[in-house]
Amino acid sequence: MTLKTKRIYEEPTKSDGRRILVDRLWPRGMAKEVARIDFWARRAAPSDALRRWYKHEPQKWAEFRRRYFAELESNPEALSELRQNVGTKVTTLLFSSRETRLNNATALKEFLETDG
Repeated sequence: MTLKTKRIYEEPTKSDGRRILVDRLWPRGMAKEVARIDFWARRAAPSDALRRWYKHEPQKWAEFRRRYFAELESNPEALSELRQNVGTKVTTLLFSSRETRLNNATALKEFLETDG
């Protein structure tokens, strides 16, 4: 299994494999037909409180990851649902943030790759 991350506003490509949206809120201005997602992992996204606290401030990244991983571990149903929807070959975790490096999709990718 190969996991990638990509901004949902980028053009969908065949190399994306399965496309999973990992945001709690639907991306602004994005039509569902254009997004071409296979699954919306809303329940596995960071909580609203965590998302508001983090605000993509780089100095909070390590703490954001710690808190987000704790949320994931305390939500086995959402994690199981997500894992059932991850493809066996390539899966792209889609996010809407302008922050392309320190975002929830990057953290979730790391979690899935290390936690299995």
